[in-house]
Amino acid sequence: MRWKTAEYAGWGRALRATGDLARPERLSSLTALMAEEPAPAIGNCRSYGDACLNHGGRAVQTLRLDRIIGFDPASGVATVEAGMQLGDLARIFAPKGWLPAVMPGTGFATVGGAIAHDVHGKNHHVAGSFGQHVRALTLVGVEGAVQRITPDDPLFRATVGGLGQTGVIASAELQLLKCKGDVIVVTERRIAGWDEFLGHLDASDASYTVGWIDATAQGSDLGRGILEEAETGSGLVTQPGKPKSVPFDAPGFALAPGVVRLFNNAYYRRVPERGRTVVKPIQEFFFPLDRIRDWNRLYGREGFHQFQCVVPLEQAPALRAMLARIAKSGLASPLAVLKRMGPGRAGMMSFPMEGYTLAVDFPNRARAARLIAELEGDTLAAGGRIYLAKDSLAKGSAVRAMYPEHGAWAAAVNGADPGGVLPTDLIRRLDLRSV
Repeated sequence: MRWKTAEYAGWGRALRATGDLARPERLSSLTALMAEEPAPAIGNCRSYGDACLNHGGRAVQTLRLDRIIGFDPASGVATVEAGMQLGDLARIFAPKGWLPAVMPGTGFATVGGAIAHDVHGKNHHVAGSFGQHVRALTLVGVEGAVQRITPDDPLFRATVGGLGQTGVIASAELQLLKCKGDVIVVTERRIAGWDEFLGHLDASDASYTVGWIDATAQGSDLGRGILEEAETGSGLVTQPGKPKSVPFDAPGFALAPGVVRLFNNAYYRRVPERGRTVVKPIQEFFFPLDRIRDWNRLYGREGFHQFQCVVPLEQAPALRAMLARIAKSGLASPLAVLKRMGPGRAGMMSFPMEGYTLAVDFPNRARAARLIAELEGDTLAAGGRIYLAKDSLAKGSAVRAMYPEHGAWAAAVNGADPGGVLPTDLIRRLDLRSV
């Protein structure tokens, strides 16, 4: 049976869908399906909101298309199917001296999903976005036609970061990044406040840089956190053990403001005042939360929302004001990240811009939804944009204004899918296909 009805959710679990899913295992099966019953593609459902949902409709889940088709050890170009997960790519190729050039915060993201969202990582200031390292991709259109698309093709920029609206990505040729081995040397230091944090981010020349920020700290402590700077290395290090799981939905008090403040204070002080340098397995640095399976259950049955924005460098004061608003609300979870981004982006609807990006998780509550709406307004006023891989609450008019190439993208995807069979819940909620 080709289609099977399932209930599924985005990683935030605040938004859910029920619909028919197909899970083709071969390119031939995928092309036949798209020729007869076309539907949008989804991967491992690690986007937080409704980008991976098609409630009441059908979706093609690509997880069984997960093979390595070929690898050139001289150039570092790997050809892989779209359902291949990035953590598996890192595990396989790091011992050979290669890594995916860009990796987001979870290794469970698929290659197809990484292209559809043009994801970024801890090295965006150096390496740019994921799509900038795609040499070519194979796209299956709504009538089953198979195309090999390179960056020179106009459809490439509509597909990369294009939220799956040009067809189903079947495979991709990825330029991997040379690395020294499968361990990473990480320097951690405490950062006392906002201005100091930005100064260190601007001055860092490390290949990988990321900041954990205490989104509950106020006053003189506003913006305090931990900066991590890292380089790949070689050597022996204890590999992570079997992942732990969260066996049930946590009760509401687990993320009460007092609990979060206590946790954040302890987490901040885990790094000595003088800082420290540690050696870790690559997976532990790039995908720290993957060691806790189903960690999204810590937010309880109602799930959570993540707010992530980027603002231009000159709008850093606006981002500071947003962080102050978050801290005052008492709604933030311990998961808050600050990074410096470069200008690199590969698609018309790609999120990155040169500036600072802040990501904060909030339990799914009415007060949090109102706060996120205010933060989105602040982002628009600052000339920034929100990340559609994380969004579950935004309004379409604001999002379209944040993405200056939206009109060209909408025209391109409407041309690729004139019958309108590929929209997902996110596309409909934000009315993104309107020119």
